[in-house]
Amino acid sequence: MKVLFTILVTFFAGMGAGLGTGFAGMSAAAVISPMLITFLGMEPYMAVGIALSSDVLASAVSAYTYGKNKNLDVKNGLIMMVSVLAFTVVGSYVSSLVPSATMGNFSVFMTFLLGIKFIVRPVMTTKETMQGVSAQKRAIQSVISGICIGFICGFVGAGGGMMMLLILTSVLGYELKTAVGTSVFIMAFTAFTGAASHFVIGGKPDGLVFTLCVIFTLIWARIAAVFANRATPKTLNRVTGVVLVILGIVVFLFSLWG
Repeated sequence: MKVLFTILVTFFAGMGAGLGTGFAGMSAAAVISPMLITFLGMEPYMAVGIALSSDVLASAVSAYTYGKNKNLDVKNGLIMMVSVLAFTVVGSYVSSLVPSATMGNFSVFMTFLLGIKFIVRPVMTTKETMQGVSAQKRAIQSVISGICIGFICGFVGAGGGMMMLLILTSVLGYELKTAVGTSVFIMAFTAFTGAASHFVIGGKPDGLVFTLCVIFTLIWARIAAVFANRATPKTLNRVTGVVLVILGIVVFLFSLWG
């Protein structure tokens, strides 16, 4: 019975995390962490480590799907990724020194607000408009943004994914599909770095929970990414917004329950 309960918890956690990753480049920590903590009684720091591990393959398969549909900016994404990777480690270490209750609150808030933004003010930037930004200006913005994103990603996991999507669309002027594709591309590497840091500091994870979360998140991320790349920009904005709002509310309720 305990194994069946674990499977159910990880299935719904993986489904929510996968949809968030495939549609919005959101880190799995936003959904998986509170569910593992609330229903399986897992220590918060380890729960974030498992969530970030689930992000690695889920983000990678999503990035592949977006890249296959020419919705991935590898060149500029790599510039941001260097700063993100470095400060993910810093954020991961700092999070180990912070009280557990502090972790995740920012993530839930960001998820809900960003969902509202996509519904009320959809991102309708075109790829042609993206080309109007100078390479030098975008490189400088990418480095500064990467420092902020990396620290947040390592600290609370999901906050990094949300900040990345917000900055790519609102600050760097990416159209939505390219923003999500670039976001999951970067998140695949930052999630790996964050997960490794968590496990080095906090120890080995529960094998069953770890495996199930990785598999379920991967499956749903693939489904979401395929749908997102076939959808029109208007439809994608609405679906992404609705998914983020629902996830924000659900995670908030989990935090109250716990």
